[in-house]
Amino acid sequence: MKIVLATSNSGKLREFKQMCQEEVVAFSELLGDLDIIEDGESFAQNATIKARTIYEKLQEQYPSEPFIVISDDSGISLPLLGGSPGIYSARYAGEGATDKANLTKLLTTLQDQGVTRTPAYYTAAIAIISDLGEYVVHGWMHGDAIDHARGEKGFGYDPMFIPTHYTQTLGELDDPIKATLSHRAQALALAKPIIQMLQRSAS
Repeated sequence: MKIVLATSNSGKLREFKQMCQEEVVAFSELLGDLDIIEDGESFAQNATIKARTIYEKLQEQYPSEPFIVISDDSGISLPLLGGSPGIYSARYAGEGATDKANLTKLLTTLQDQGVTRTPAYYTAAIAIISDLGEYVVHGWMHGDAIDHARGEKGFGYDPMFIPTHYTQTLGELDDPIKATLSHRAQALALAKPIIQMLQRSAS
């Protein structure tokens, strides 16, 4: 049974492959490019929209093959900004914005307010869909956002986020450390038993 990741984000795909430690295929390898409108009002809704869209397309094109589709929607929230960027993290600087543009906008927002460091947290919602139903789990990572970027590792807002109990940003921390504390890792730890149950049921 193929596990298909409903994202075209290379950073997310790399993280999922590392954490799942099994074959994960990007949906584009099977379906090509798709434009999915994420118009949900929460991370869970957006994750489910993506997973459901990919699952339905796979059923149309590969009706005899079983699939597990997993999708995550994630982002950073700053209470100082009323929870922004939140579900708009991937397009904070506008539709089609790059990671760098989104990061720069959030850094500039803090700098304009004269804020050098403020509480922040990441949320990850993972949706899992197969012919046995739909499931959603969540993970969180708390820490602080700073007004400048540090480090070249990771992606997205990682260079400006310092996890609780650490002094380095996610852009500076090594992958093995990040894999133990990230919001995506926390959510995936809850998703794994569900994925394994679905795999056993299909065998």
